[in-house]
Amino acid sequence: MPSGPDADSAAAATPDPAASGPTRGERAGPRLLPCGESAVLIEVTDTAAAIDLARRIEVLRSQPASARPLVEDIVAGQRTVLVTAPGAAVLSDLRRAVTELIWAPMGSGDSRAAWPGELALVEIPVGYAGPDLDVVAAHTGLTRDEVVAAHTGTDWVVGFTGFAPGFGYLVGGDPRLVVPRRAEPRPRVAAGSVALAGPYSGIYPTESPGGWQVIGHTGAVLWDLHRDPPALLRPGLRVRFVDAGGPS
Repeated sequence: MPSGPDADSAAAATPDPAASGPTRGERAGPRLLPCGESAVLIEVTDTAAAIDLARRIEVLRSQPASARPLVEDIVAGQRTVLVTAPGAAVLSDLRRAVTELIWAPMGSGDSRAAWPGELALVEIPVGYAGPDLDVVAAHTGLTRDEVVAAHTGTDWVVGFTGFAPGFGYLVGGDPRLVVPRRAEPRPRVAAGSVALAGPYSGIYPTESPGGWQVIGHTGAVLWDLHRDPPALLRPGLRVRFVDAGGPS
């Protein structure tokens, strides 16, 4: 289970010579890195930038049927976007297309396609009686009711998934809810625990150790192999927490 928001890290690599970066004195931008024989990895500044870039790259999957497919999959991470090609033969074309998207001026043409799941919304009922609710209230200067109102008052977005099947790192919530992890992780956190850590919110899909601040519980099933797809929370999905008025 995630013990903190540091969910992914890219191995050090030499920047792809196909990527034209900014000259000295210009604002630093994404870095396009090689990643095996049929993929490219783009490093960005934060999760919001990764989400935005993944959405922009999605346009490459919306090419006419007559065009040669360039993109097999797009995987957003905490500060990276991995783009895989159908094979090594089209990798150079993929690098070129991604480079053009990265450095294209914002708003130039139709440079943004819908990311799969981003228009969908899932509501998660939560009983806000978590063991760390008072801790979060004290850290933020909010009352318990204000913490609940802040958590439910803004739609979150699944920025990326990782660590355990079904766990989504949710971003875009109320900035007042940015809190540190617990000083000492718990050896066991119940499945369905709704928690906060750094700028993220998340739901533990299974019982496991964890160091996030638990503010509530949901009965929603995050991972079910008999469901298609198994994960309830997928990148791009909007998540709305709903106060269930008691333990859920």
